[in-house]
Amino acid sequence: MVDVVDLRKTFRDFWGRPTTEAVKGVSFHINPGEVFGLLGPNGSGKSTTIRMILGLLKADAGSISIFGERPGTPSVHAKIGYLPEITHLHPFLTPTETLTYYGQLFGLSSTTLRKRITDLLALVGLTEVAHHRVGTFSKGMARRVGLAQALINAPTLLILDEPTSGLDPIGTREVKDLILELRKRGLSVLMSSHLLPDVQECSDRVLILNHGEALAQGKVSEIEGSLETFFLSAVCPSGPTLPLAKADDLKWLGVQ
Repeated sequence: MVDVVDLRKTFRDFWGRPTTEAVKGVSFHINPGEVFGLLGPNGSGKSTTIRMILGLLKADAGSISIFGERPGTPSVHAKIGYLPEITHLHPFLTPTETLTYYGQLFGLSSTTLRKRITDLLALVGLTEVAHHRVGTFSKGMARRVGLAQALINAPTLLILDEPTSGLDPIGTREVKDLILELRKRGLSVLMSSHLLPDVQECSDRVLILNHGEALAQGKVSEIEGSLETFFLSAVCPSGPTLPLAKADDLKWLGVQ
C-alpha cells in the first residue's frame, strides 16, 4: 500500500545552505489492514516523513509510492484521511456542520453524507453533542471530531500525526480505543508518536526514528527482544523532585 525507499530531506536557509538533515535514508512499507507506527522523540523526523508521504513536502532523494502512484496526486488524496498534530476546527460550527463542510469538499452526495455523518458521530461517541459548538468541547472531544473529519471520505489509508498529543489520560484512552476499533475494521493506519505506550498498544509494526535515522523496525515484540534491557533508578531527596526537563526527555521511552 505504501512503499518508502531511502527517503531523504534536508532543510535549507534563505541562501540555500543546509541547516537541518531531517530524514536520512529512511525505508519502510505499510501493508493493507495494518497499523504502522512511527516512534521517536520530538525532532526525530516523524512529521517531516508524513508530510512527504502526503505530498506537502518534496523529498530530496528516495522514492514514495502510495497505491502505486506518487504522492500529491488528486487520486491519492481522495484515498487518504489525515489528522494533523494540531486539530484546526472552526469553533462556531457543530460536529454535524463540520463534517458536512468537509464532506461537501469531497463531493459526497447529500444522502451519502447524512448517513456517513451519523455513522461517524456514533463511532467517535459524539452523537449526543452533534449540534453543540465545537468551541465548547474539551481537547479530547475536539480530537474525536478531527478523527471523524479524517474519516469522512472513507479513506483507504488513515494518517495520524501525534493523535494523543496534549490529551489527558481519559482522552488518550478514547483515541487509542478508536484506533484499535479502526484496525478491527481493516483500515490501514500510519500513526506517529513520541510515546512508546501509544505505539506499542496500537501498532502491528513500528519504525523507531532518532535524528532522522531509522534505529529499528519490525513488530514491537521483536524489537523488544533485540534491545538490551536496562533499569533506571533514582534516589530523590525529601524536598525537590527530579527536574521536569529530565522527566520529559524520558517520556517517549515510556518512562513516567
